[in-house]
Amino acid sequence: LTRTVIIDAPPGTSCPVVETVKKSDFCILVTEPTPFGLNDLILAVEVLRKLNVPFGVVINRSDLGNDKTDEYCKNQNIPVLMRIPFKKEIAMAYSKGEPIVKVFPEYKKEFAALYKRVRERTK
Repeated sequence: LTRTVIIDAPPGTSCPVVETVKKSDFCILVTEPTPFGLNDLILAVEVLRKLNVPFGVVINRSDLGNDKTDEYCKNQNIPVLMRIPFKKEIAMAYSKGEPIVKVFPEYKKEFAALYKRVRERTK
């Protein structure tokens, strides 16, 4: 019996993050297309590569900021697994602790596709 366990780690590259991801089959890095987001992404990628943990990226608020995150991912051969555009309703739902799919049911397909992409990379 194969089980999928998803662990939500804190952002960054601190010791708790390393402990959380070091034996993972795959890590999803969530970032934003901003200078700070890119800087944090670069640090996280370095850690995951040293730990030899496969990973991919989800770009949150993907329609804001600049293209430098996309360029970095392309140049580093990092798969962008999903893009989530900025929507005020998503931010409001998040602040209330509500899942995106409750406000935008069409995202169920997007997250199912994300899950499939991750599963394909962990076989």
